[in-house]
Amino acid sequence: MPPTLASLVHHSALKLTVRAGEDRLDVPVRWAHVSELADPVPYMEGGELLLITALKLDAEDPEAMHRYVKRLADAGVVGLGFAVGVNYDHVPEALVEAARREGLPLLEVPRRTPFLAISKAVSAAIAADQYRAVTAGFAAQRELTRRALADGPEGLLAALAAQVDGWAALYDASGAVVATAPEWAGRRAARLTADVQRLRERPAPASSVVGGTGNSEHPENADRVELHSLGTSRRPRSALAVGTAAAPGTAERYAVHSAIALLTLTTERSRSLHEAGLRIDAAVLRMLLAGEPDHARTVAGDLYGGLLDAPFRIIVAESGAARNRASTAAQSTGDTGGDTGSDPLGTLTEVVESAAARSGEAVLVVPEGERLVVLATDGGSAVAACVEHASALEAARPVSESRAGGDEEGLVVGLSAPSGPIAASAAYKQAQQALSVARRRGRVCVEHEHVAAGSVLPLLADDAVRAFADGLLRALRDHDATGRGDLVASVRAWLARHGQWDAAAADLGVHRHTLRYRMRRVEEILGRSLDDPDVRMELWLALKATAPE
Repeated sequence: MPPTLASLVHHSALKLTVRAGEDRLDVPVRWAHVSELADPVPYMEGGELLLITALKLDAEDPEAMHRYVKRLADAGVVGLGFAVGVNYDHVPEALVEAARREGLPLLEVPRRTPFLAISKAVSAAIAADQYRAVTAGFAAQRELTRRALADGPEGLLAALAAQVDGWAALYDASGAVVATAPEWAGRRAARLTADVQRLRERPAPASSVVGGTGNSEHPENADRVELHSLGTSRRPRSALAVGTAAAPGTAERYAVHSAIALLTLTTERSRSLHEAGLRIDAAVLRMLLAGEPDHARTVAGDLYGGLLDAPFRIIVAESGAARNRASTAAQSTGDTGGDTGSDPLGTLTEVVESAAARSGEAVLVVPEGERLVVLATDGGSAVAACVEHASALEAARPVSESRAGGDEEGLVVGLSAPSGPIAASAAYKQAQQALSVARRRGRVCVEHEHVAAGSVLPLLADDAVRAFADGLLRALRDHDATGRGDLVASVRAWLARHGQWDAAAADLGVHRHTLRYRMRRVEEILGRSLDDPDVRMELWLALKATAPE
């Protein structure tokens, strides 16, 4: 405990006498300060015991003393020590009455007690209190370390809650509650999910204080809760919440900081294990794509449960922003990382992994350069969360941007049809094809099943296809421009009628012999025979690709 006015009064060597404020002696004393200024308030911080001899004060003037004492009380001075036998033989009654009116403790200091002795007593008590706090902090650190080694994060949280006489909670990278101590704190911790999310948006290390707004109907909201980010990277991976009835003291603060350090070490160790797991994931994926499902199962063991046996989907995602950042990093030595808003692949990873964790699913996530490959259970929460996330991004995208071909800086996702381990390579190609279609259509997410079930015509909306079509039809259009016939319309009508001369001629309103003549001119101009099905197919696709919308 820090020194109080009561402890100074009870100090046998000081011989202090209480003249006013007997009911406020339990106030802590931050320092003892000597000042004979008529107005020492500008030099006060609050919490001081002010020592005076009234050298420059008219201590017998009631009005002057009332103004003087009131300013001291308003400035946070916790007590006034008045030395008798120097300028006054006793404490003037005007000062005593003013102290009583303002509720400021007034201590009479005898002539034989120097102010220095009081200052030393306060200083020694503060030093002793700090030493006790440091000692208690080291003891708490040892206990937290022991519990962390013996019982993991759960044991550490239990020890921390006991040290601060409150509760503690650990959150994962998604903001979900991982563990709490005591168990009853789970509901309180869950209410802070939004605050944890806001904390994670700030560069680490970050902290904030929430709560302390409770009432009689909701006393749990009276907790003062400190939130601390965990991890050494600029983007926090997890967070710690510590709830107490009041602000932690020095010893409790040591315990909290020790817990942060230990949980950060645990987080970084988990990060190393996570990176090793990513290497295993990549190896398993390569084996599946190489057509070696048995080897993949052998390497995976029980890591993925039945994921490699049940029907699954492969998701391939990429981000133009990721490529641009990589290009920029190659040209610059500056630090461009850490922006959570410019990492669509990282956000998708959190969305998929969090959904899988909440539903107890296994999921395989493999970063592949500027791409992300995900293998997830068909019909499971991870796939649903991916599609929902993509739909939300697409809904937020401006219409003009979608029509222009999509956001080159954003996320694009392709999903395969349901598959099994033997057909993993085919599923991967399906996801890549769906991704390519999504890019061309300006979509965030395309499923391969939807592409296969739809028309091939939207796939012609590509600059390369249009260039080919324009080149193939240019000679025919140049001929039509001379007014010597309508060859392009004739080709369109003849192909639409599957080569039936009478029907196509009727559609054009010409004689069938005229149509036959035009089609011979088409063959002469193109230098290709219309009897070739490839030629007919290319002409039809060219007409469709250049048709007005």
